Amino acid sequence: MTTMTTPFKRQILDDANQQKTVDLLQQNLVNLVDLALLLKQAHWNVVGHNFRSVHLQLDEIIASVREASDEVAERISALGLPPDGRSSTVAEKTDLASYPSDFQQVPETISRVADALKTTVDQLREAIASLGDLDPISEDMCIGISGVLEKHLWMVQSQEV
Repeated sequence: MTTMTTPFKRQILDDANQQKTVDLLQQNLVNLVDLALLLKQAHWNVVGHNFRSVHLQLDEIIASVREASDEVAERISALGLPPDGRSSTVAEKTDLASYPSDFQQVPETISRVADALKTTVDQLREAIASLGDLDPISEDMCIGISGVLEKHLWMVQSQEV
């Protein structure tokens, strides 16, 4: 939970909705930052048949996730509270499972990446369910991010079939 009060004179949301909205966005920011790091770890350590296509696909997903994390962080700032993407916060609060440090074969990489994307999408969808009553602009942003990540999830897990 963020404790610093807004430095802005003109708040977008009232205090109660501001804090609830930021708390939901903050958890998604943590997951998105962690997802980008996890995907880079997977990108560096994927080996095996179809390595190159998975390696390149991971970079495409990373670009989307980094853009999404920036969008969420800037929305938190626009609402008047400071976003927290520090490594210690991400490590402590992420919903994502830890990724191995060693090389992973393509099938294991695909499975782990799909799991991480699904966890991130699930958390976004949970936030979306609450944000409509709190802040429809943040809700819309999370819907857009979720749509992009759901498409990536489809493309990743289609390789498992």
